[in-house]
Amino acid sequence: MVVYGHREVLEVVTQPQLYSSAVSRHLQLPNGLDGAEHAAFRALIDPYLMDGGALQSIESMAREVMQALLADLPLPATVEAVTDLGAKYAVRVQQRWLGWQPGLEPCLLAWMEENRAARAFDEIIQGELALRRDHAGYPAGDDVTSRLMRDDCLGRPLREEELVSILRNWTAGDLGSLALCTGVVLHALAESPALQAHLRAGLPVPAFDRVLDELLRQDSPFVANRRRATQHTTLAGVDIPAGTVVHVNWTAANRDPRTFSHPDGFGPEENAPANIVYGAGPHACPGRALSTLELRVFTQELLNATTRLSLGGETERELPPGGGYARVPLRLE
Repeated sequence: MVVYGHREVLEVVTQPQLYSSAVSRHLQLPNGLDGAEHAAFRALIDPYLMDGGALQSIESMAREVMQALLADLPLPATVEAVTDLGAKYAVRVQQRWLGWQPGLEPCLLAWMEENRAARAFDEIIQGELALRRDHAGYPAGDDVTSRLMRDDCLGRPLREEELVSILRNWTAGDLGSLALCTGVVLHALAESPALQAHLRAGLPVPAFDRVLDELLRQDSPFVANRRRATQHTTLAGVDIPAGTVVHVNWTAANRDPRTFSHPDGFGPEENAPANIVYGAGPHACPGRALSTLELRVFTQELLNATTRLSLGGETERELPPGGGYARVPLRLE
């Protein structure tokens, strides 16, 4: 069963006792948990993703990464928005944040490009964990991965499979999502000189972020999540037997004309209260602040380094979900 309406999606995702997130047969932390167990893991991971001091440090690092990436591009240039810019930026920021080996970049980019199985990504994570166990204090013992390995917020160290699941959730999911978000934003900017000028003029951070959120509401790469009905219930008058897997379609919900009077219109301020591009309820994305920061830095630095963005050729608008912006040609001047 697929749920498309905004109010119906909210009804599902705000009632975890009725619609469980424990759907996958694989360990998914924390998004595959419910109740007190979910709350305990959120208490463990949220400080890594939401701490203000940590975010300031990440912002400085992300700007360095983006400036170095742009310095390697002689302008004017035509690039592929995601593969040449977004994916490389996402990988380099994540590697430095987590303290992973720089030499992993080609492997991570290949994994993203080929959309290989989760097992291949798990092997990358297991290699980083083993490196730290085999060489105590590598590289300095204070990177995010090392700190996570020492974290005893649960009253015990995390087990190997828990570490792998958390780091997979932070990286395998975030790398592809952030890269595709850059494609959405750059495509919108390339199509709208007026929007480029608006952002180049300088906006306060909250207003800038609302613009990014609105662009993702209009054309989101975050398509759907699953829930499982824990008991027989009804939704919008439809019977849902216990055990039914319910797919909540975020993209459709964020364009529901009952909630957004002009779904195709551009309204960062008026649409912000109902925008659920990062989810809603207890399982709302814990990495929203980090992802928004990374996307803001990417966009600001690209605008600072250029005078004009435009589409460089035909775009592949009919690709399957999750890949629609992988080949957007972008002209930078």
